[in-house]
Amino acid sequence: MKCPKCSRDNDKVIDTRPAREGASVRRRRECLECGFRFTTYEELDGGDVTVIKANGGRQPFDRSKLDLAIRRACGKRPVSDDQIRTTIDKVIAKLDGGEVPSSQIAELVMDELQKIDEVAYIRFASVYRRFTDVAQFLAAVTEIAKK
Repeated sequence: MKCPKCSRDNDKVIDTRPAREGASVRRRRECLECGFRFTTYEELDGGDVTVIKANGGRQPFDRSKLDLAIRRACGKRPVSDDQIRTTIDKVIAKLDGGEVPSSQIAELVMDELQKIDEVAYIRFASVYRRFTDVAQFLAAVTEIAKK
């Protein structure tokens, strides 16, 4: 692991403990070159999941793409970094492996986002359900308001 301060890859692990209900491992590290201490997390990456895109293309599951999409939806909202990571972990845990349509992943994300922040859910849904007019947007907002 490269030190974020001096970029050398000579460090030692000081402390290891489970994080987010065992979904990841938190490691406290110390750079042996400059003495800087930093924290890293080890997380599930989705294993052998292949995503089937809307256009029929296939690509390996990429946790960072999912992370970026969720962070965009949660931008400037009171959603913590830990909530985002937990959401990603829950989505990945529900993937069975093999080939999964991107629409299924989007539905899983929307289910989880709806539980933590309704505005983030609407933002995500507006992109992945491809709202084309205000009526579709209002229908989604009305659906949430009923709950």
